[in-house]
Amino acid sequence: QVQLVESGGGLVQAGGSLRLSCAASGNIFSINTMGWYRQAAGKQRELVATITRSGTTNYEDSVKGRFTISRDNARNTVYLQMNNLKPENTGVYYCNFRQRAITTTYEYWGQGTQVTVSS
Repeated sequence: QVQLVESGGGLVQAGGSLRLSCAASGNIFSINTMGWYRQAAGKQRELVATITRSGTTNYEDSVKGRFTISRDNARNTVYLQMNNLKPENTGVYYCNFRQRAITTTYEYWGQGTQVTVSS
């Protein structure tokens, strides 16, 4: 099992910045991917950004150039720096941790942290 603890959400005006953090603990394998997903009210959860342990990143198109995902492997922690926030970035942000052992993929989710961007 892997436990995820998120922090850093809040209320910010459009154009502002927030930084999310997610710390993983438990039975962590050497090959894993961490990421952030957003779920707006009434909508499905969608990818924001992911990062592998080796540092390969992937971003949803609308956040490219504004959001930066990074990780500290020694602390098993992933960060999401969000700049120039827009009202459409509002939602619950969930930390995601995915790892693979031989042929089995294990996936875990954090409890979610609310991000609200006012116009």
